[in-house]
Parts: sequence; structure tokens; C-alpha cells
Amino acid sequence: MNELDLALREDEPVAPTAEGDNDATLAARIAKYEEKLGKWERSNRLAIKVMKNNITPAIRGAIPTLDNAKKYLANIEEQFKSSSKAEASTLIMKMVSTKYSGSTGIREHIMMMVDMAEKLKTMDMTISDNFLVHFIMTSLPSPKFEVFKVNYNLLTETWNVSELIAKCV
Repeated sequence: MNELDLALREDEPVAPTAEGDNDATLAARIAKYEEKLGKWERSNRLAIKVMKNNITPAIRGAIPTLDNAKKYLANIEEQFKSSSKAEASTLIMKMVSTKYSGSTGIREHIMMMVDMAEKLKTMDMTISDNFLVHFIMTSLPSPKFEVFKVNYNLLTETWNVSELIAKCV
């Protein structure tokens, strides 16, 4: 992306000092610095514009305007840090209350449950594969999947999520 993320990966270049350099060496270092600074400033401006254009106006107004893309991104992160607990609670409640309705495919239902578990994993709430398989099994309606559940419970082997999808489909 034309080094758009340069300002997010690297700090602003530091101006060279004239310590012990002759004029030719200093001039070369200044030229190199100015080239790096130009790339960094362009990247910084574009990164800030991209971030601002992709944030809803209500949220954008709550984030202090900064001239440094890295610091601006840190402020965005800070605004949403405290809501991760609430998001985790919401995800857990959604997982507990989600039941397969039959309106979508079984694969989509299982993948949605796996997606919620992956989101919880990013919040340091890891759900083991075995637990997830059992959890998904409880989300399947009893009359239609009762024999399937009983057969699974009688097996000595456990399934991973991929095997569960294959068997359900």
C-alpha cells in the first residue's frame, strides 16, 4: 500500500547532528533524513486520513485530534479498551442463548459459534475445543438432534469442531 503504514511502524525520523562530520558527510545524511522524513510525513498524513474516514463521526469527535498517526491510533485503542469486559459479557450471553433455529445451515450456525469463541480468545477467555463441541451440541434443538447427541455421548472418542461440522452436515 505504498508504505501507507510507515508512520504506524516507525517513529518520526530524527534530524542528524553535525558531530564530527565533514560537510559532505553531513550533507549526505541530511539529504537521506529529508527523504525519510518526507516519506514518513506523507504516510503519517494518509494514515490519519484513512483512520478518520473510517470512524463514525460520533466516535471521531470523542477522540482527541493528534498530528501523529501512531498516537492517534493509541487514543482510539484507549477509548475502546474499557468496553472489552462488556463485549466479553455480551458475547458470552449470546453464546449461551444461541440455539440452532434451522433457518440457516448447520455449518453456518457452528461457524458462528466458533467465531464467538475466537473473539473471546482475543480477550484472554480461551474456550477449549472439547468444551466448544459440547457447547455447540447443547445449542442444537433436542427433537431433531436428540439421536445425534446420544450417539456422540456414547462414543469414547471426542470430536474437534471440523469433525462436528462434517458429522452434522
